[in-house]
Amino acid sequence: MTRGRIVFIDDEKQLCAAAEDWLSVSGFTVTTYQNPAQALREIDPQDWDCVVSDLRMPGATGFDVLTHFRAADSDLPVILLTGHGDVPVAVKAIQIGAYDFIEKPYDADMLVAVLDRAVERRRLRREIDLLHDGAGAPSIEDRLIGISPAMVALRRSVVQLASVNVDVLITGETGTGKEVLARALHEFGARAAGNFVAINCAAVPESIFESEIFGHDRGAFSGAASERAGKFEYGQNGTVFLDEIESMPLALQAKVLRALQERTVVRLGSNRERAIDVRFIAATKTDLRRESAAGRFRADLYYRLATVELAIPPLAERREDIALLHGVFARAAAERFGLALPQDTDLTWLSEQAWPGNVRELKSAAERAVLGLASPTSTRVPGGRAAPLPDRVARFEAEAIAQALRMTNGSTAEAAEQLGLPRRTLNEKIARYGLRGADRAAMEP
Repeated sequence: MTRGRIVFIDDEKQLCAAAEDWLSVSGFTVTTYQNPAQALREIDPQDWDCVVSDLRMPGATGFDVLTHFRAADSDLPVILLTGHGDVPVAVKAIQIGAYDFIEKPYDADMLVAVLDRAVERRRLRREIDLLHDGAGAPSIEDRLIGISPAMVALRRSVVQLASVNVDVLITGETGTGKEVLARALHEFGARAAGNFVAINCAAVPESIFESEIFGHDRGAFSGAASERAGKFEYGQNGTVFLDEIESMPLALQAKVLRALQERTVVRLGSNRERAIDVRFIAATKTDLRRESAAGRFRADLYYRLATVELAIPPLAERREDIALLHGVFARAAAERFGLALPQDTDLTWLSEQAWPGNVRELKSAAERAVLGLASPTSTRVPGGRAAPLPDRVARFEAEAIAQALRMTNGSTAEAAEQLGLPRRTLNEKIARYGLRGADRAAMEP
């Protein structure tokens, strides 16, 4: 598979030849054009991952290239090559949709790094579009989204286990998607036509737990005017999902264990056993083996549930999934709120965050981004609370870089010298913090 399909446009023949040689050796598929008007006529944006164009060329400018491809395919990244005097102009180009600009003479390794990020974004957008277009025909990839080895392995496990009549224990931190995995095991298995009954063991009061789970006969207790099937019976021929099972009171665990072992329930107020054909899937955010050793969870119930154990790793351990998930969530939020999808998402910033709330936190961040309520460099969060220290440090760094750019009239070479940074590092930080449009007036001639 190619590292990326690149269009390189520059009226200088030697630059085109050098770029084609270097990028081809680096694993990219490259087509070069010295005539920008010809490129605009011949290039189908759907066939390419990124366009690199010089800013000043006879016949058509980099602005013409940018405007053309933004109109034809707004997701196609366009990178502009600029001389020192063109930096203020390139800053304006960023405002109308250029992915990035690189000063001439550029470092070849830096160009490759920028292209890698642009290609990654392009391919992620395409994957998101494919997931969106396939919404009418759900697949395992739609349910368990991710390209990390862990998610690939989980999808493989679902395929293997979905129709096997075996109980499953799902483990993972809060917000990792344990119920999503449980629903996938149900929806893609032989029990899909039956009910999926989700029970949050921490939310059901102990006083009514038995009635809710096992049901009751008429007159079983005050107020029981009619018989009622419990949730285990309601899951007949389907799946019962016991979420946060570590919260189930010890006194009730023995009764649930018997139901799991015998596949029968006895309603409150009745002596008759009722057979149930149910698959049980339990989920926990704690180590049940350790809880059992401490006497806080029945060991026999743990071993009964853990015939098969599936672990969902935290988001911080599968960072390659973060940008894709954020894009899917942002697309869904944009459609739900009737708003435009953000075009300036900082994938580098996203991948560097800790995400202690895992997928749930990432989804909230995507929704806030669509609503315009979040900024990667903001020092405060909604509600007036101070942002985490890494965010405040990032804000300080961004402001220091912006000030240096203002003092040097937009020259990244001079700003890099002033800040004591390699120019390549500075350019990467400028792109990360979205400083292309900062203090535009001060940077204009």
